[in-house]
Amino acid sequence: MIIGLTYDLRSEYLAMGYTEYETAEFDRDDTIIAIERALYALGHHTDRIGHAKKLTERLVQGDRWDIVFNIAEGLLGIGREAQVPAILDLYDLPYTFSDPLVMSLTLHKGLTKQVIRQCGIRTPDFAVVEAAHDLEKISFDPPYFIKPIAEGTSKGISEHSVIKERKRLQGGCAGLIESYNQPVLVEKYLCGREFTVGVIGSGADAEALGTLEVILLEAAEKGVYSYRNKENCEDLVEYHLAAPDDPSVKEAQLMAIEIWKVLGCRDAGRVDFRCDEFGSPYFLEINPLAGLHPQHSDLPILCTHLGIPYVHLIHRILTSASKRIHKGESPGRKRCS
Repeated sequence: MIIGLTYDLRSEYLAMGYTEYETAEFDRDDTIIAIERALYALGHHTDRIGHAKKLTERLVQGDRWDIVFNIAEGLLGIGREAQVPAILDLYDLPYTFSDPLVMSLTLHKGLTKQVIRQCGIRTPDFAVVEAAHDLEKISFDPPYFIKPIAEGTSKGISEHSVIKERKRLQGGCAGLIESYNQPVLVEKYLCGREFTVGVIGSGADAEALGTLEVILLEAAEKGVYSYRNKENCEDLVEYHLAAPDDPSVKEAQLMAIEIWKVLGCRDAGRVDFRCDEFGSPYFLEINPLAGLHPQHSDLPILCTHLGIPYVHLIHRILTSASKRIHKGESPGRKRCS
């Protein structure tokens, strides 16, 4: 197949004048090279397209592909991850990963948690704060955990994200609103283990690959999988392959598949959980467009622990997406029970 590659390349945005922090979600050059090499090894030909604006230029010129391997994060707006999928839907071109609705919904952590809670799936108490008066509706007690409503790569998360006293909540939220120009998600902070569950496949074919437990080392920011900890994970974090027969892990994996199907996610991604003091996992957030750097991103790290070669991960993603080439439709979302 001829496979187009859509992505936001960090080096390109840095050359435009954006900062390292502003471009934290974008892909490194070696990620694109790794995906390209994997697709070559699988017998395919690739065509580098780039970001959404370059995609529209190529489409207007008449260029087409058998399928697009899309990892574009987008630059602006709450629907930024949905931009490339929406364009490709408009031109009736198949692509990897989730559709525009899923991409927009899941980037907004508050709306995602509303859907998940409505479906009876366990998630920490939460509130969305847009202004100071919204703090009045928070009925649960501290400690709190605060983060921007629509950022990835743990942007906006630091050791200051844990608020132990209610009187400090207003200042913490105000600082994030000012810095990120978006609402803040306030959650009940859970002190237990942290997991990320890898999921592969779509609809009825979706399965949990396995689970990584995130272990923060001595030099890491305490109690949070923060931006600093994630960016320097080689020195600050250990990822342990969690035992599948561990009761907390088993429950998290079952929840992950239910969440994946409820939201209608496709092909591959991650679902993040944190446990309470009793070991019960609670849904935190989902990433239907998980990073694919072979050594740095959580999903490939999980595959490495499982003995799954990177090329096999790319093959399974492409195989899942390729089923839609002939069907011409997306798998339906599971109804809430």
